[in-house]
Amino acid sequence: VQLQASGGGLVQAGGSLRLSCAASGRTFSGYSMSWFRQAPGEEREFVCAVTWTIGNTEYADSVKGRFTISRDSTKKTVYLQMNSLKPEDSGVYYCASSRGFRKRTADEYDYWGQGTQVTVSS
Repeated sequence: VQLQASGGGLVQAGGSLRLSCAASGRTFSGYSMSWFRQAPGEEREFVCAVTWTIGNTEYADSVKGRFTISRDSTKKTVYLQMNSLKPEDSGVYYCASSRGFRKRTADEYDYWGQGTQVTVSS
């Protein structure tokens, strides 16, 4: 399984970015795809998740109402639309995949992408 994240960049506070994560190598029925982020000196934290089959979603409280996760099963791609960005949203964003759903700790995930940098200036 390979996950390829892209779409990061530099944006001013209040702006928007859309991240993509392209998956390959297997079918993902029964799996969920998630986004995590990690700021310098901090632990990797859960951002949001979506199930491949039904599209159920889950969000960290810090991003609810601002971020939207979606998936295109035919393209095996997951998207993260980030609006109203804040400086505290800055970090390296990783996509990850795990069997099941509602998993919020990094060690529960089997597959990881390489990460994409998001920097929000104040």
